Amino acid sequence: MKNLLSIRSYSTKPTRHSHHFNQLVLPLRGVINICVGNFNGKVAPSECVVVKANEEHLFTADTEARFVVVDMEHLPLNISSSQYIVFAINSSLRSYLTFIENQLENKVNAQLEQAMFEIFSLLLAEQPLLPKVDNRIGTAISFIEQNIASQLQIKRLAESAFLSETQFKKLFKQQTGMTVMKYLTKLRMEKAQALLTHTDYPLPIIGEKVGYKEPSAFSRKFSQYFGLSPTKFKK
Repeated sequence: MKNLLSIRSYSTKPTRHSHHFNQLVLPLRGVINICVGNFNGKVAPSECVVVKANEEHLFTADTEARFVVVDMEHLPLNISSSQYIVFAINSSLRSYLTFIENQLENKVNAQLEQAMFEIFSLLLAEQPLLPKVDNRIGTAISFIEQNIASQLQIKRLAESAFLSETQFKKLFKQQTGMTVMKYLTKLRMEKAQALLTHTDYPLPIIGEKVGYKEPSAFSRKFSQYFGLSPTKFKK
């Protein structure tokens, strides 16, 4: 079979079938209602549903909804060995889906499409495979990603999820496997590492971009997380 990226819509008429290849469906706009394996429910933007080869599935969707559909001969190990049929995708893959849509709807270039598939596969292989996220926690995660340079407080994040602080902290850990602050630190340090590697921003600016107004606080946290200072890392 040919590994393939495509943009598709589906019908409101229920369709049941299977195919000899693996298929991933990632909503861009709208949701897909799907029954596959032990999952029966909706899959929305920022999520991915995995249909393994020869697995029968039943699905419907509004005709206005759009999806990136990926046919794959082989799934990355993290996907093939996972118990999750539906999982949340990270911001890097979400952004890449927008590029895929723009490219596929405007130009035919077989060589570029093959490269796009390979990049998609690499991004897929590094997904942390969080379970399908409660919408309230998904909203809070989006808020964190969009405001990572701000001084984020538990109270404000809980408000964004319409939960009390106690409820929010408990549900967040259930959904992500991490405390709120550990998750926030992970995102900040990963972004700092990327900025140190790929840009020439001065260290104080990088610190500010990941939420640390004081360079010393940024350096201390980075050193604790990676085992070496930002200055040594950049060298």
